[in-house]
Amino acid sequence: MTARPAGRRALWAPAARLVGRRLLAAVPVLAVVTFGVFAVAAASPFDPVQQYAGSAGLNASQETLDQLRRNLGVDGPFPERWWHWVTHALSGDLGDSTALRQPVSQVIGERLGWSVLLCAAGFLFAIAAGTALGVAAARRRGGMLDRAVTSVSYTLEAAPPFWLGLLAIWLFAIQLDVLPAGGLTDTGSDAVTAGAVLRHLPLPALVLGVSQVPWFLLYVRQGVADALDEDAVRGARARGLSERTVLLGHALRSGLLPVLTLVGSRVPELITGALLVETVFSWPGIASATVEAATSTDFPLLAALTALATVAVLAGNLLADLLYGLADPRVALEEM
Repeated sequence: MTARPAGRRALWAPAARLVGRRLLAAVPVLAVVTFGVFAVAAASPFDPVQQYAGSAGLNASQETLDQLRRNLGVDGPFPERWWHWVTHALSGDLGDSTALRQPVSQVIGERLGWSVLLCAAGFLFAIAAGTALGVAAARRRGGMLDRAVTSVSYTLEAAPPFWLGLLAIWLFAIQLDVLPAGGLTDTGSDAVTAGAVLRHLPLPALVLGVSQVPWFLLYVRQGVADALDEDAVRGARARGLSERTVLLGHALRSGLLPVLTLVGSRVPELITGALLVETVFSWPGIASATVEAATSTDFPLLAALTALATVAVLAGNLLADLLYGLADPRVALEEM
């Protein structure tokens, strides 16, 4: 009875130390990334003051523009502006968005949940569909199904998500008229209800998921195919075990281990794909805020969104390493 708690401590202690090391390593990464955002924005030809003032800035005096520049906090050199943003961000103040005229925390809070919902639905679909099709293709290597799904996968790898989104709108919303073309609310209504979300989510989530399926499918196919050729699997077949037992009990476990590392590496592509899909389907996520911040050189919002994307990538890589280390006892978490 005492071995189980000790075993659990031996399992989770290295995982906790890995999380601690990654958290410490994330600090300089976030510092460099946000500093780079302010440097690039400062080198941009766009003037945040003119963007903020709009047409009124065309006739404003230089004294008025200088005063507005001081009020917005963009009158100093960019390292000074970056340090000012960092020190305030550590206390929970992300500043105000000059483009959207709202606190940055409010801009992100209103949109982040919808982006997370879309990414989660699309990613889960990609993992489930890619795993199922990859296993089916690996069982019949060289067969019709294998050739068909691999050919489609290579084609989808080259297809940009926005093109898939436009194609899906043409097929499901215009031709078949079975799903709404975009947005989050029904025509003639501004209310966001659970029913409206369930009607509007499937199409963008399907497009985002389909754009990620090829990588999971090909990884699973190769991993399971290699596992089926291992001596242990051949021995299981020689002992008379059923094909289902051989696949689920032997080949699938070892064949899916490489897929765990893919989960983390696909996060950057998932974020990029989600921004494109949100734009095509007018999904109320962070895509519109990202575009607005980039074109208006909105320093606080740009830095916050970039830091948020960086945290998501680092968290995805950490999750992949943790899952791989916990699933395969041969992997030492201390060495990661």
